[in-house]
Amino acid sequence: METEQATTGTRDEGGESGAYPLGLSLASAAVAAVVATPFVWILLAAYNVPVDRALSLLTADTTVAVFVNSAVMVTGVTAASILLGVPLAYLTVRTDLPGRRVWTVLVTLPLVVPSYIGAFVFTSAFGPRGEFQSLLEPIGIESLPAITGLQGTVLVVTLYTYPYVYITTRAGLKTVDTTLVDAARTLRHTRLEAVRRVVLPQLRPAIAAGSLLTALYALSDFGTPAIMRYNVFTTVIESETQRGSLGFAALLSMQLLVVTVFILAVESRTRSNEKFTTGRQGGRASLVRLGAWKWPALVLCGLVVFVALAVPVAVLVGWLLAGPDAGWRVHFELAYLTNSLSLSVAAAFVATLAGLPIAYLSARHDTRVGHLTERLSYVGYAAPGIVVAFALVYLSTRSFPGLYHTLPLLVFAYVVRFLPQSVGSTRASFLQVNPSLPEAARTLGRSSIGAFRAVTLPLAAPGLLGGAALVFLTTMKELPVTLLLHPTNYQTLVTHIWQAHRNLAFYDAAIPALILLGVSAVSIFVILSQEGYDVK
Repeated sequence: METEQATTGTRDEGGESGAYPLGLSLASAAVAAVVATPFVWILLAAYNVPVDRALSLLTADTTVAVFVNSAVMVTGVTAASILLGVPLAYLTVRTDLPGRRVWTVLVTLPLVVPSYIGAFVFTSAFGPRGEFQSLLEPIGIESLPAITGLQGTVLVVTLYTYPYVYITTRAGLKTVDTTLVDAARTLRHTRLEAVRRVVLPQLRPAIAAGSLLTALYALSDFGTPAIMRYNVFTTVIESETQRGSLGFAALLSMQLLVVTVFILAVESRTRSNEKFTTGRQGGRASLVRLGAWKWPALVLCGLVVFVALAVPVAVLVGWLLAGPDAGWRVHFELAYLTNSLSLSVAAAFVATLAGLPIAYLSARHDTRVGHLTERLSYVGYAAPGIVVAFALVYLSTRSFPGLYHTLPLLVFAYVVRFLPQSVGSTRASFLQVNPSLPEAARTLGRSSIGAFRAVTLPLAAPGLLGGAALVFLTTMKELPVTLLLHPTNYQTLVTHIWQAHRNLAFYDAAIPALILLGVSAVSIFVILSQEGYDVK
């Protein structure tokens, strides 16, 4: 039994040394408490609003409209992402689609495009006197349908979130019990009936997981609804915060958190009710022959890649090649790139250090404190970025005015948001380290800390670096936190893109946007290569 525990990483209450990890527990609890503190201030801000005033604000027509708008948008994006992601996953896993390996990567790449960049490009390119309007004018098309409002928001957010459903569904398809499909076919079910009766029930947990990520992203997205002029929770919270109406912003933030918890509860309930079995991996089964349907399938894949990837990149490159318009300049400076890199490196470094005790305690010691601190570390990641930003605006303006619009507060906000990315990756690496190795180091005279530094930490280093890289990349692209908390006259790639958008300075927006796309694209390929992502 001892040997089995050592090889599988099974934990007990005492952990590796058999003693309760008091120091480690205190350090983890301190980090978790600091990360959760901003959300306590949201409760205080909402509590300070008089009851009659709170009721009038929450029942006002504008508040109800914001709630309905957000619910409709999230529902539309989630449904559209399922309708797009599930067929694409099936085509690239279970059929003889020509070029399956290439399409597998290409239909994943829209994840590299921040949705606010996509919204900026689409509203400009398809708007009056935009690039597509100019191309179609010679053939007699003088106007295009409006791409703003609800339909534009759903379209753009779907284009850049459907890969969440695609990736999780694809993973689920590779573990579907294909013998059940064969059995259904022997009972004279058609291929479509077999998929509906056998495959889809087994895929529901995977689809639900991807839908959860899509819904949370849509709910927390600020840039796309703002550009599309569609009022949702995030846009109204930002405007109310900028106007100084912190009480109303606090009430809206509380509503947004409640909706977030509701979405998490629905997904958890869906997952807990699912019962499915796994058998032969789907990748080993015979592929479904598309026949004449391969052409519509290729058109679907090609159309998605063209609209989500080719159009934004082509438009951005076109803006860059067209040169600046002297009347609409928002000059780009190299300092904006170095500022973004510096902030991202700082956030990655702090998040990695802060996540170490939580990850190690959770991985090596089966304690209640370990479970609780790990769960608390995920609060900031589950909450929309605009809520985190508002909480820190309220905290700093009311209690620590010297911190408002400072770099330490901005870095702290990034850590609150993205700490789970570091904790998750680091914890997975600690679990892969055989506990018998640091135990052997201690028998040779090393202290617990010495064994950790000499044995555990070097072996877990890839996971630490992976988590730090993920925090770095998400920090580079984070919009609402950066807009609300960045120091005055301190510009980054994100703030410059936003300012260029508001001034219609297309050339000056193209430079930082293409830089962000390049960084994100490199990250995707690195992740695919490092994780051994199977595209067969």
